[in-house]
Order: sequence, then structure tokens, then C-alpha cells
Amino acid sequence: MRFPTLLVASLAASANLAAQAASPIKYKGPPTHPAITAADAMTRLYIFADDSMMGRQAGTEGGLKGTAYIEREVRRLGLIPAGDNGTFFQAVPLYDFSFDTASKLSAGDIPLIAGRDYYPLSVGGTSRSLNGAQVIFAGSTTDPTSLIAADRTVGKVVLVVGPTPGIARRYPDAAGFIVVPSGIAIPQLKRVMASVSTLMRDEEVDSVSRPLTLAVPAASVVSFLGVPIENARPGTVGKTLSGDVRYNRIDASARNVVGIIPGSDAKLKKEYVALGAHNDHLGTHRSGPVDADSLRAYNQMAERIYVARTHELSDFPGTGLTAAERATIHVNLDSLHRIRPARLDSVYNGADDDGSGSIALLEIAEKFINDRVRPNRSLLFVWHTGEELGLYGSTFFTDHPTVPLDSIVGQLNIDMIGRGEASDLPGGGSGYLQLIGSRRLSTELGDLIEKVNTDDRHAFMFDYAFDAAGHPEQYYCRSDHYEYARYGIPIVFLSTGSHVDYHQISDEPQYINYTHLARVANFVADLAAHVANLDHRLLVDHPKPDPKGECVQ
Repeated sequence: MRFPTLLVASLAASANLAAQAASPIKYKGPPTHPAITAADAMTRLYIFADDSMMGRQAGTEGGLKGTAYIEREVRRLGLIPAGDNGTFFQAVPLYDFSFDTASKLSAGDIPLIAGRDYYPLSVGGTSRSLNGAQVIFAGSTTDPTSLIAADRTVGKVVLVVGPTPGIARRYPDAAGFIVVPSGIAIPQLKRVMASVSTLMRDEEVDSVSRPLTLAVPAASVVSFLGVPIENARPGTVGKTLSGDVRYNRIDASARNVVGIIPGSDAKLKKEYVALGAHNDHLGTHRSGPVDADSLRAYNQMAERIYVARTHELSDFPGTGLTAAERATIHVNLDSLHRIRPARLDSVYNGADDDGSGSIALLEIAEKFINDRVRPNRSLLFVWHTGEELGLYGSTFFTDHPTVPLDSIVGQLNIDMIGRGEASDLPGGGSGYLQLIGSRRLSTELGDLIEKVNTDDRHAFMFDYAFDAAGHPEQYYCRSDHYEYARYGIPIVFLSTGSHVDYHQISDEPQYINYTHLARVANFVADLAAHVANLDHRLLVDHPKPDPKGECVQ
């Protein structure tokens, strides 16, 4: 086990803090301090990323427990509520979406069985009815010239073979689609059909009906089409469907936490520098408890092999290896368990993702609330929910802001700032910090960040690699800052990067480097003060995106 680099006092207190954090709702530990410190960050994170928070998934009890802790802290610190109806909470309208197993569907006089004859694939919203719709074979997308005309598919269920991207645009008035998956995809389709998706309500989107897609195994196509797929020709008309595929929708409670520290200038206090982090994580492991330490040991060895070959991290810990490379990994569980007995765990604690950012915001808020002289502009703190599900909290906040959106002069987004050492990623170190988006809208913001780092002697080594246009990781589009950027608000995304515990059961407080976390938090506070004290708004000198368009890395 690698211990984080801490102040000596923090190391001495760590075991006691961990024990006290076991019941975060009633926690009465040592008071925090006005200054941003590693010890205070540790105190808070052992509470916020404790197993009792149940992984903080948006729309679940754990998500509510996590936001309740943040709300108690900002209320205790003395921030001004900026949520709904004079509270710190802004409700975000999520719902759980799942296949209704009572659905009945037939093709002609043949009853169809979900999970055998078809697997429904829906992205939410309102699906078009399949009742009375006739199946028609449109052809193969590998030969677009063979595909039938769109006017022949109006109100029908369109069966196609081959890759399907763009097929809905080609046949916009179809009632639904049938695709033929490969055999190896069937287990995944079974899991999707049995799963519950958490989505965000959108009156504009939900009111528009969408075609439903059915994945139909090749052997079952004859039930829909009347002939085997190999005998079909473009334009072949099949059976008429009766019944429907239905979905259950159950409201799920989720909330942003929003607070304000008013500025000191009578005019400029009406403008805001926004600081954000996401309060949610992944919940609990769906397959039940796993041996957390042996899994982490395997992932560490797998990542070491991958980095040695590629000089970069894999897309997901423990992946990217060849079969031969995987065969070389041997974890001596007996030896591992002699050090510590097998530790079964099912909670995705999210200590770094984004417990570290959420706690940094509390540290920053505590600093500013206690400063003798506050910045000229107001500071807007938003702990967004649902980032892991699809940036739901930040999308909802920017579409339904609790302060005028044009009063936000910039947004500083913190996501995963608790690691960043050489042992975590190639090129890491004590001063490592990734920056994304800092000059995409405002050259002035990017220059100011560099100036604050140099003039105020923060001495960070900025890594801009993931900010490159077209970078495959798409980080610019994958966190909450983009929901502000799409409205032309200058942003910067700050992170110490990925590591072997990313989106793993092992993303736990004991692996966080609290000194690094506190150092980044101090830098963000310094930067926020500089932006808030400018005698003008940050200059936006690059084109603004389309707020309703697709994000472009």
C-alpha cells in the first residue's frame, strides 16, 4: 500500500480520522481551519468518501447523503443559499428508466419473447408505438446504393443489416428499427435489457417521439420478416407487429448544491466567478463485493505492463493488454492476504473522482469566507450532480441558472486533483497539473493562469496535452466545464489526471495525496481571486459554441 504524502500531523491523525469517519452523518471530529490545509482536506474526504455514502450515485440514497454533507458544511461556513426557494439545493429532474417485462409483442400471430427473440434498445424519451407497424427490409448499409427510399419506410419498422450510424437520419419517419447483432453481443444485450438507466427529464426532448430499436438475433429474423435474412431482398415486406414495448419511468431525487460568497464591490458583486466540482460517483458494484486489494494489485501490474509498452495510461485500468501480456500477470493472493485479510468491498468511494474536487471547493469556500478582505466579484460555488451519468447537473444548472447566466464571468472546474505523482502516471510529479480549455474561449484567461502560477510562485508544471484539438480522450467534452463553455463562458478544467484507481472500487481516501490536493486548491483560490478582482470581464476572443450543438474537442 502506498501512503499519501502528508504533513506529519496528518499522518499521526489519519487512523483516528478514518475511524471517526465511519458515521459521517453524526461526525463530530476536530474543527477545520480558515486556511486550506492537507489535514483539513483529509478530515473532510474521509467523511465524504466513506462507505456509508454508498458511492454517491446521482438519483440514489447515496447521492442524497453526499449532498446533505456538503449542504451542512456550506451552511456551517456561512455561504448564502443560491438553490431553490432560498435553500442550497437545486433539484435536478432525473428518472430511472427500465424495460417493462410485462410488455407484449407479436409478429403476425407469433408471440415474441423479450430476451430471446428481441432485445429492446431505447435512449429514453417517448418511443413510437410499434402496434400495427409493418416490418420492411431496407437492405445492407455496407452497400448504401441498395437501400430503399425513405418514403417507403414511413410508419414501418425498418430492418437493416450492417453498421447503423446515421440510419435514423436516413429514415426519419420510421416507427422503429431492427438491427441484427453478432452472437458475441448477445450477453451484453441481455445486461442492457435488465439494467436501469438514470436519465434527466427534458420536456422538449421527452415530448418528441423517437423510433425504438430492436436488436434481433439472426435466427429470429424470420419471425419478423417471414423469410430468413439471407433470402430477403431490399423492399421485402414482413409481418405486422401488434402489442408494444413499454418502459417504466420512476422519479429519482438528485440535486446540485449552490452557494455564494458575496463580493466586496458594490457594482462588481453582481457578477460571479463560478467554481465547480461534481458531487456524484458510481454507486455500488452491481455484481456484489469483490476482493478489493487483489483487484488493485492486478490492475497495478497490468497498468505497469501497458505503460512500459506505450508510455501512456490505458483507457481504463487493467485493460489494453494482449492475451500474452495478461498471461504474465500472477498475483500471489496468499502473500497479499498475509499482509491484510481479504477485504470484500462493493462501494465505489470516488475519493479522487470527484471527492477531491468537492472537498477542495469546501476548503476554498472556508478560506474566502474567513478572509478579512473579500474579492470584488462574488464567488459562486456549485457542486454538480450527475456528472458521471452525462453532465446532468451542470447541464441543468446552465439551462436553469439560479443567477443570471450572463453574470458569470468565468468558471473554474476541479475534477480529480488528489493524485498526479510519478507513480500515478507518466510525467507526473509533485507539481503536476493538467489544464484543459483555458484558452479555447479567452486567451486572457489562459495568460492569467500562467501569470498567477509564476508571479505567485505556485510552481506548477502545466500539462496541456489533453487539451489538443481532436484528442481521443475528449476531456474537453467530458466534464462539467463544457456546459458553461457552450454558453460562451470562459472556463478552465484542472486535474492531476488519471491513475490505476480511476473508476475502480479502490478509489479510496487512503490513496490520496493530500498535500498535492491542498496545493491545487490554494492555486485555484488564488486564480479565482485574480479573476474576481479584474477591473473588466475576461475577454472572450474566440468563437462561442452552439449551446445546443455537439461538443467538439
